[in-house]
Amino acid sequence: MTLFSFLLQLSVPTFRFSIMMQKLLSFLLLLSISSFGQSNDEELITWTEAKKLTWADYKGQVKTGTDAAASTATYLGIEYNFNSKGFGYKITCSFSKTKSWGLHKTDYILAHEQGHFDIAEIFARKLNKEMSRYKFNKNNFKDELKKIYLDITTEKEEMQNEYDKETNHSINKEKQAEWLKKIDQLLREYKVFAGYNQ
Repeated sequence: MTLFSFLLQLSVPTFRFSIMMQKLLSFLLLLSISSFGQSNDEELITWTEAKKLTWADYKGQVKTGTDAAASTATYLGIEYNFNSKGFGYKITCSFSKTKSWGLHKTDYILAHEQGHFDIAEIFARKLNKEMSRYKFNKNNFKDELKKIYLDITTEKEEMQNEYDKETNHSINKEKQAEWLKKIDQLLREYKVFAGYNQ
């Protein structure tokens, strides 16, 4: 069995790519954009439509020397499996309780932070859409799968940055309201691809 894993964290970007091959031939390539990544002792919440974030979920240490009211850390991950049954994958969209923190804990700021988690979910669905269309090619599947993942996560980071820029990190209330509607619309638009973690 061959297994590929990719992970990307929103506020502390990390890209992790691992390959395990049959007969104990394995290697790990870790390309880290920053010095932080997902750790084994992190407390994570998987995105679900029924569960909205609360301030009790923000257990990380507040960062000093920043103007930020809060920070939301999310991961978009995928595992690929190749075995005698064929090609399969599992996508995850998670919120890190351990790395997320809140300084000014209002419902309004929490709604902005929920928007970041929801954007990560939009791109989990987009990733599922791309993966559902993927046709396995044994000659260059590694490059093709890496490209799909990187394209989606790059687009995700661009949208996250655009969200913060246009709303001025939620300060612009009119833009914030527009963005929350846009995020809700995109979640509905990609709902057919929401079944990736079942």
